[in-house]
Amino acid sequence: MSSSPSATAFQDRPWEAMDSGVIRDPISPSLLGQATITPAGEFVAGSYASFTLVYTAGTFGVDDSGSLRVCFRFASDQGNPQFDDPSGANYCTVEASNGAVLQLRWDPKGNVRPWDRTLWIKVVKGFLQEGDSITIRFGVTDHGGPGMRLQTFCEETFEFRVLVDPIATFNFQTLPVQPMIAIVPGPAVKYAAIMPTLRRPGEVFSLKIKGEDKWGNPTDRCSGKLYLEAEGAIAGLPDSTEMKEGTFGVTIDGLSLKEPGKAAVTVKDESGRVVARTNPVIAEDRKLVHFWGDMHGQSEETIGTNSARGYFAFARDKAWVDACGHQGNDFQITDLFWAELNRITAEFDDPGTFVAMPGYEWSGNTALGGDRNVFFPTDDRIIRRSSHALVEDTTTADTDCFTAGELFQAFAENGEKDVVCYAHCGGRYADIGLAHDGRFERSVEVHSSWGTFEWLLHDALKFGYRVGVVCNSDGHKGRPGASYPGAGKFGAIGGLTCFHTAELSREALLDCMRKRRHYGTTGGDGGRMAISVEARFSEDAALYHDDPKLFDSKPVSSRTAMMGDIVQLPSGEMELNVAVDSNSPILKVDLLNGLELVETIRPYSEEDLGARLRLHWEGAEYRGRFREVIWDGTATVSGNSITDITPINFFNPDKTIDAVNAAEVTWKALTTGNFGGADLYLDTAAEGVISVKTPLVSFDLPIAEIGQEEVVFDASGELPRFLKISRLPSVNPHRSLTFSRPVELKAKGDNPLYIRVELEDGTRAWTSPVYVYRSN
Repeated sequence: MSSSPSATAFQDRPWEAMDSGVIRDPISPSLLGQATITPAGEFVAGSYASFTLVYTAGTFGVDDSGSLRVCFRFASDQGNPQFDDPSGANYCTVEASNGAVLQLRWDPKGNVRPWDRTLWIKVVKGFLQEGDSITIRFGVTDHGGPGMRLQTFCEETFEFRVLVDPIATFNFQTLPVQPMIAIVPGPAVKYAAIMPTLRRPGEVFSLKIKGEDKWGNPTDRCSGKLYLEAEGAIAGLPDSTEMKEGTFGVTIDGLSLKEPGKAAVTVKDESGRVVARTNPVIAEDRKLVHFWGDMHGQSEETIGTNSARGYFAFARDKAWVDACGHQGNDFQITDLFWAELNRITAEFDDPGTFVAMPGYEWSGNTALGGDRNVFFPTDDRIIRRSSHALVEDTTTADTDCFTAGELFQAFAENGEKDVVCYAHCGGRYADIGLAHDGRFERSVEVHSSWGTFEWLLHDALKFGYRVGVVCNSDGHKGRPGASYPGAGKFGAIGGLTCFHTAELSREALLDCMRKRRHYGTTGGDGGRMAISVEARFSEDAALYHDDPKLFDSKPVSSRTAMMGDIVQLPSGEMELNVAVDSNSPILKVDLLNGLELVETIRPYSEEDLGARLRLHWEGAEYRGRFREVIWDGTATVSGNSITDITPINFFNPDKTIDAVNAAEVTWKALTTGNFGGADLYLDTAAEGVISVKTPLVSFDLPIAEIGQEEVVFDASGELPRFLKISRLPSVNPHRSLTFSRPVELKAKGDNPLYIRVELEDGTRAWTSPVYVYRSN
């Protein structure tokens, strides 16, 4: 690992948006003073440390009522400075060298984004002259505190960004050189291993293995021999591989499945302990195979972390996705950075190996349509911003589109028929009732690091739109394709989308997006499951790729269809064939026709159930930013005892579920539309009573009354919020599930047929619907 410099020059990144104030740089930066940080160097993500930051006043000093701001990025999840508990974590002290009285305030929105997390220091009695200093101690340990908890994700240039208002005009200026440290991964606590999910027989592929620290960061702090055991006939697989200190993972090339079939690899350490199991790889003679992507996230040039170049490098080299898109907020993308971003996507785009997709996030206010992802096939397109909120140069303002409707209209009027858009929910949510154009907006994003937004798909189906389903990270932590939530407000692992294409290229990927031939998962260890959904018809059907309601489309005659297809079947019968393969046991598959649950298919029966109860909590407060639902609670049993606990979707190591004793467990948890929970293993299967208490739901239930069907306790508001409990087999060995079902079609209107998969480890997936109709 290389040492990081202790300071960074602001002028090294000329495309950065403004930090503060309408009036720019009234004082020469060289006269503002300087700041230093000790110690400097490298620090482990999520660890505790102590720092001393010294600001030395410049020519003007700092006048009475002047201020200093020390700002951190929006995405950072480090501990917030506190001033009241000297023995607690994140204790902070501030003093002036000349005895001036200082007022301190921590404000998470105290400066212009992305540097909005702010320690505000105001001179309220006295003043500073040139050479006087303010000393800030972060993470003081003098009284027994552990220090300041650093952010949980890696960053080569973590800044303590200092702004100063020396004249007391409330016009804060950024120091020209900023104090900084490097945040690096900790030691490996787990391993992850991946292969492709669908290839043709004989096609060559790779096995990739990496270590991850406790916060999900890929780490180079792991070493030792790993042993590889194949389930299935994988040609070219060695018996073992070596992890080496200082190297981020290993890649084993030249593998293949010579014949149709499926396989997986179990990874064991030198003691024989299983440390990872790959996703299944399936070999079938198909035109379309699988490629995985995370098409939505941001870097430090907008509101994320680490550079745009580092963003794409992480996706390709550490997350091992096949495709990635950068989706910076339009109102923060300067013309200079737009040009730089397009150069970077062109540099990383390598057909057949890795796709870097040009684009941006149209980030209109909720009342004007809400967030939309925009993807281009080439690197020379116009950015049509929702505003110039953080872009000072207004020479390109004539291309702005203030509403989502104006955006779609501009694409149409300017002949940009090759643009593809997604509707998504981040800080702002897409109001697809207010604006939607199916010629461009082909899918909705139902999961990201912000949570799960299945309601967005439901909105589309209620309005009669024909859209696909995608999942992405919308990550801000510099980890596209492997975006863990850390300790902040992001409540979920970033999602992934599986694209069905004949090849890996921008053209093929965009064609797949337009045809909606993809499915999305919630990411994580079980995220790369293989899913096949195929419709079969007893008579010839008219199959469309482009919606005939919107395009002058010519259908092809077919007896089969796949996810994303639009099919008219005037007469005849339909059967849906489904196959799911995963590295985690399958809990259930829901078959849905639009908003209607047709059937839940499980790989086990009532006779297989054992002494394992699953607690499941899920939901969001409302559609906007502050959607977190707190599920902190307890479960107690009487007349029975709890022998073991398995947490489900406890992504943040600071939020845990713990056994108080053999009769009680307690937990801290939140959801943002996604779900969490725990499996409770009991001493006996059917004795006693279980009592659960959370802020929203509390109940007492005889354990004998809990079966395979979930008992649901509803606390819904604007959006679904509920807690449910069911019984599971003590051991569920089913990692594959196939079934066929005849489907009764409504006589009029769409039958949007899709599946929702839930794995035992808490992973979910949704397929794009097959839209089948008798008549419109």
